[in-house]
Amino acid sequence: MSNKNSICYRRVGDYLIPNLIIPPEEANITLGKWGMLHKTYLEKHKKVLFSTLLMQGKLYQHCAEIENQARDMFDALVEQMKQSEDVTEELKEQDQLEWVKRMGNIQQRAREIVCAEIIYV
Repeated sequence: MSNKNSICYRRVGDYLIPNLIIPPEEANITLGKWGMLHKTYLEKHKKVLFSTLLMQGKLYQHCAEIENQARDMFDALVEQMKQSEDVTEELKEQDQLEWVKRMGNIQQRAREIVCAEIIYV
């Protein structure tokens, strides 16, 4: 008899490889840009945490939470920077190239802050 927490293995050559199956609730989670960045970071730099979350069936749920936090923070930062730097719809109408340049700069700075404070932690 196997219980819910037991792990089944398959033999590949001389190695036993665990048969890890994504739980149904995890399979329905779709990650966006921020969640995928965090997942890749965990996989490369936080291997123990990545493996633990994966085996517990909580990896995608964790990354989805990070996705939501990062998206909210990014949107808030962009809005704050737009207001503080006077990047308005009027500027967009008067000088589109200047507006695009300034918005690109704002978005890049916001991405760097989100990555430093949420994604790569």
